[in-house]
Amino acid sequence: MAFVAVLLAGGSVACGGGAKSDSAVEDPPKVTPAAAVAKAAKNLEDITSLHYRISGTVPAKGRLNAEAFMNTQPLAMSMKMTPATARAGDGQLEIRFVDEVMYVGGSGVRSQKLNGKSWLSAAPATWGGSGVNNQSYGVLPSQLQETPTAQATLLSNSKDLRLIGTETVDGARTTHYKGTVNSDGLMGERLDQLQQLEVSDPLVMDLWIDGDDRTKQFRVRGKHSDLLAGAGDGPLDLTITFLDTNQPVAITAPPTKDTVPLADDAREG
Repeated sequence: MAFVAVLLAGGSVACGGGAKSDSAVEDPPKVTPAAAVAKAAKNLEDITSLHYRISGTVPAKGRLNAEAFMNTQPLAMSMKMTPATARAGDGQLEIRFVDEVMYVGGSGVRSQKLNGKSWLSAAPATWGGSGVNNQSYGVLPSQLQETPTAQATLLSNSKDLRLIGTETVDGARTTHYKGTVNSDGLMGERLDQLQQLEVSDPLVMDLWIDGDDRTKQFRVRGKHSDLLAGAGDGPLDLTITFLDTNQPVAITAPPTKDTVPLADDAREG
């Protein structure tokens, strides 16, 4: 039985956006779309911590809503993920990755697996890498297993970048760019990033950049890859909004006395 089998079925995110179109582009950027997107990608290298929100649909999993914090040194992540179909207060998962251990708690975990504790743990577990370097035992959809700072750089590989206009996102004035990305010419980690999204070419991507030349929001959309053609639950349509960056974030492991290791037989498969 896979780890995910100990959790309530289904994880979900409501299709998001958070972008409000302004009536016109009052002050068009003085740089080309390619230069603007490249600069925003470069600025992502300076991020040491991030608070972000996720909404949308993922192949084979369906709709989900999530909010997360991450640190880059050392790499750690804390996320609360809620099925959109759950009743209020029911079905939420809290997931943490600390020191290559994954912890899962919340009302979405079956109580009989907890033995009176509040958290399950599993190791070795990894999050934030590219491609097959991640391991969350089926708890996280593959599309959420990489840092959003890495995924947000994919649009810099687009050959058809274009300016859409100016929009307000989460209270910030932004410039909206759009383009498509495919696997042609991608290598190494960039190709892994695209493959981990589990979509067929092309990937449609939108990027909103704020006045400091930093990514504020991005959206990725695509059809199932051939391997997931019969998976159901809709295509990929995921929006990630950066709420705060480089602010103090504390991500810690739950107390040992309140944690139960997941049995080996429950992690198989």
